[in-house]
Amino acid sequence: MSITLKQLKAFVVVAQQESFMAACEILHISQPALSIAIKNLEQEVGGSLLSRTTRAVVLTPEGALFLPTAKRLLQEWDDAFVDLTQSFSLEHGMLSIAAMPSFASGLVPNYLKQFRQDYPQVKIKLHDVIAEDAVQMVCDEQVELALVFEVPEQPQLDFIPLFEDKFVAAFSPQHAKTHNDISWQTLLLSPFIALQKPSNISAQIEALLAQQGLTFNPEFEANQLATIGQMVASGLGVSAVPSLSAPLFEALGACCIPLHSPALMRRVGIVTKHRKPLSVAAQSFINQLTELYS
Repeated sequence: MSITLKQLKAFVVVAQQESFMAACEILHISQPALSIAIKNLEQEVGGSLLSRTTRAVVLTPEGALFLPTAKRLLQEWDDAFVDLTQSFSLEHGMLSIAAMPSFASGLVPNYLKQFRQDYPQVKIKLHDVIAEDAVQMVCDEQVELALVFEVPEQPQLDFIPLFEDKFVAAFSPQHAKTHNDISWQTLLLSPFIALQKPSNISAQIEALLAQQGLTFNPEFEANQLATIGQMVASGLGVSAVPSLSAPLFEALGACCIPLHSPALMRRVGIVTKHRKPLSVAAQSFINQLTELYS
């Protein structure tokens, strides 16, 4: 069955006006063209929808039954294009992103506040999950983008760098008072608390220490940075974390100080799926962030 939008519209207008002549004026088509549209529609459905009399055009019983459906189809068609237009103009839509907790509770709210001011009708869904899970959500197309540390190169992902984050040392308050800054060699004299593998942060620390001839041998491991922050604050040991995590650690009662010899930097940015088209909302959010750090 190949019923066209033009045929549906012709049928609805004729039924409402009860006149071919009046319908022609509204639709801006000739009467022969209108008659052909109605005839083709009736051939497609297999019977008459309209009956002409000397005074007017009236609906057949089948036509009266079909008219509400035809009106609904036309309205849904119009609504679909209104929704699409509003999505492109960001009058509404959805921005779905993932971010590691240290980022989600730190800088991301400010980013979202600015985006919301510019596009108040766009709904925002933020998933605060560990970095590895945030990247996997992009791979699985559960979100359009993730705000995370740079991941090892993967052909299915693209990375847009925003800024570099420097690692800091995390101590309990009583131990931090004895230091203004600290070297890796001195830090490793205390029990070290690390993220469990496979953690990109732990892998980067281990690689750096190997280059310096130092052994990375954590005495404690945990899955979440928040847990490590609580363990450090309680005096169980020390850790090294990106400075993005410093507000979280300090809120938990730990202290963070500069870490050197050597400094460890890690790029923070946006991960998207390679060759996956982005929504207008997601692209606008990315543009906002890249302009902020340009």
